[in-house]
This record gives sequence, C-alpha cells and structure tokens, in this order.
Amino acid sequence: MPLHLRSAWNRTLFRLATLLLIAAVVGWLVGAFWPVLALGALGVVAWQFWHLRVVLRRLTARERLKPPRGDGVWNELDRLLHRGQADMRTRKRRLLSMLRAYRAAAAALPDAVVVIDRDTQRVLWFNKAATVLLGLRHPVDLGAPVGERLQPLPMSHWLSGGRNAEPMLDAVSPANAALRLNIRLIPYSDQYWLLVARDVSKLLRLEEMRRDFVANVSHELRTPLTVVHGYLDMLDTDEVPEWKPILEEMQKQSNRMTQLVEDLLTLSRLEVQDSLPHENIGMASMMSTLRREAEALSQRRQTIVMEDCGDIDLWGSNKELHSAFSNLVSNAVRYTPVGGTITIALAREGQGAVLSVRDTGYGIPESHLPRITERFYRVSTSRSRESGGTGLGLSIVKHVLNLHQARLEIDSAVGQGSTFSVHFGPERVHPREGAFPLQESQTA
Repeated sequence: MPLHLRSAWNRTLFRLATLLLIAAVVGWLVGAFWPVLALGALGVVAWQFWHLRVVLRRLTARERLKPPRGDGVWNELDRLLHRGQADMRTRKRRLLSMLRAYRAAAAALPDAVVVIDRDTQRVLWFNKAATVLLGLRHPVDLGAPVGERLQPLPMSHWLSGGRNAEPMLDAVSPANAALRLNIRLIPYSDQYWLLVARDVSKLLRLEEMRRDFVANVSHELRTPLTVVHGYLDMLDTDEVPEWKPILEEMQKQSNRMTQLVEDLLTLSRLEVQDSLPHENIGMASMMSTLRREAEALSQRRQTIVMEDCGDIDLWGSNKELHSAFSNLVSNAVRYTPVGGTITIALAREGQGAVLSVRDTGYGIPESHLPRITERFYRVSTSRSRESGGTGLGLSIVKHVLNLHQARLEIDSAVGQGSTFSVHFGPERVHPREGAFPLQESQTA
C-alpha cells in the first residue's frame, strides 16, 4: 500500500478510536457507559454511511464533482475516483477522436468499403464511394440484405465462400454498367466482413490497349520478317564464304524474332479468349508427340523417359494443351545439361490427373519461383538467350491452364533440377478406351 494511503488509513482509524473513547469516557462520567458508547458507535456507522452515499453519488453523477478537501481514507477514495473518471474521460475522448479519424479516412477512400454482418449478411456501414460504385444509399440501405441490394451480383453465393471466396474480377457495377469493379471480401473478425470494391475500368481499358498494341505490332512484324527471312534463305554462302558467319547469325536472330512474334500473338489470343473447344484429347497420342518433340530437340544429348498410367484422357483444347505441354518439355530440354534425364509422366491424382515434366537440370532459385510465369521474366538472361528462349513460354502455359481450370506447380532446387506439374480437376478427366499402360525409357 502506498505511504500516503497508509497514512490516511491510520488517521481515519485514529479518529474513529478517539470518538469511541470520548463516548466511553462521557458514558462513564454520567453513569450510562453502554448507552453512550452505543450512541457513539451508531454515530461512527452513520458517518461511514454518509461517506458511502457521497461516493455512490459521485459514481452515478453525470456532472464532474470536485472531491472535498480532507486527509482521511474517504477523501483519498474520492480523489482516486475523481482521477480514474478523469483518465477514463480522456481515453474516451481519444478513442472517439481516433474513431472519427478512421471513419473520415474510410469515407474519403476512392474504393467502396462496406461492413457486413457475417451471420445476417446485412449492411452495417458503408462509405461515400459505395454509393457511386455499388449504388448503396444512406440511410435506406443500412441494415438491408447485401445480396438484395447489390443485384445482379451473385453476392449470396459469393459470401457463402467466406475466407475461401476468390476476388470478383471485372464485375459490372450495379450502379453503372460502364464501370468494372474488382471486389474483395476480407473477414476481419468472427462477426464482420469487409467488402472492398475498386474501380478498375481504366486499368482494364489500358490492358486492352496494351493487348491490342502487342497483337497489332506482332501481326505487322510478320510480313517484314517473312521478307527478310526469304532473302536470307536465297543468299548462297558458298559464293561469299567470308559472309557465312554473318549470314548464319542473321538467320539465327531472324528465326528467334519470328518465334517471339508468334509467341506474342499466341499470348494475345489467349488473353482475350473466354472459352475453349470441348474436345477429347487422347493422351496416348499426346505423350507420343511430346516424346518425338523432346527427342528431336535433345539430339541424343539427354535421356528421355516416358511414364503413362495408360487409363485416362482429358477434355479440352488439343491445340492449346499441346502448346502448353510442349513448352514445358522444350524448357526442360533446353535447361538440362548433356547427360541429364527428362521424365514426362501422366498419372492419376485422386479423381483428377497430373502431368509432370521432371528434369535434372540447373534448377531455379526459390526467390525466382513466384515470378517465373511472368512474361519476359528470366532467371538468367545469358543462359536464356543462349538456349533461344523468348521468355513467354511459361506465361503461355499459365494462360492455357487457367482456361482449363488447371494449375501449375513448380518444385525446384538449384543443382538438382526442376519438376513442373500440371494438375487437372475431375471435370477434365475421363477414362481412356482401348489403351494399355505405357512404361518406356528411351535414350534419345
């Protein structure tokens, strides 16, 4: 106990003891010891109850009451209560100020912010941008079901996903059909959801302009490249032997630029494509084609191993999936040194399937893996140029797999090689008819 509280407690006990002692002395002098002592004790109790009443009045009073002067324990209690109330009022003012600042910041955001009750899926609060982007009106829409107010967006089905709900990309604004929104659901507590909608109309227009520019430029480059390539083929290096190294380098770079243009056109087409043909893809034929391509590219420098479970085929676009698988195989051949092994395997994965391309090449540092499927991203610029890659192969693979609702997983270690696995869901897999398992290992 602090010293000043102990002193106040001792003073109060001394005064009470003194009062009772005086009552006892007076009672003894008048010959009525016990009645006078009882009256003194009742006075002490009444004094205590009076102070208790003052404390309760201070606790329930709305106005600020200054504590009375004194040095007893009740006066110390009054002062402690007054200080606690002052501190609480200060904290309350600070919290209210922070709340106003946060509300003002949220209201000023250009993105729509909506607070939703998780149990009832009703709107609890929204900022000004939610009126412009989502069409919510204050105070009419407060407490209203969010799915009903944000029609025609599939909010109820989307909110049922909770933490697993994927962001809505390129959703049409309920308030303005000309606006395109990116909507995210953030479960920030056990009771509330935060719905954030951002206007991405300008970004989508810029992205569309970029795609059109790349596609148009790539298309226009085809004709001059064809002319240059034709003239280079017509030149006879035997007539001018000293030009042979120069012409070979020109042909090499011309071919590389032609491949780059073709990859850019392919990527531009995939980016604007919404659906694919629903074809039966015979994986026995696909695996044989991949083996022949790997052998032709390898030129017997690596060992090509094929593993086919032999009992499944896929649904999708034969052309696009062949392009994706071929990119993975050609990358494995390019980045595997002489004497290495490349394994192309098709296997079941539960009700789905997985096609993997495993090599014993240089491997990819872990820091590069998150960006490896970006266009023109290169782990090693010098090595990529030597191998003849364009930097677009894995980007094409990613877009093709997205159109097939498949995913690409990459497992790699420097010096040990890489494994690129393509995982297909059950909806893309069906039994193969009249096929036998293929287990083949061949040195190319």
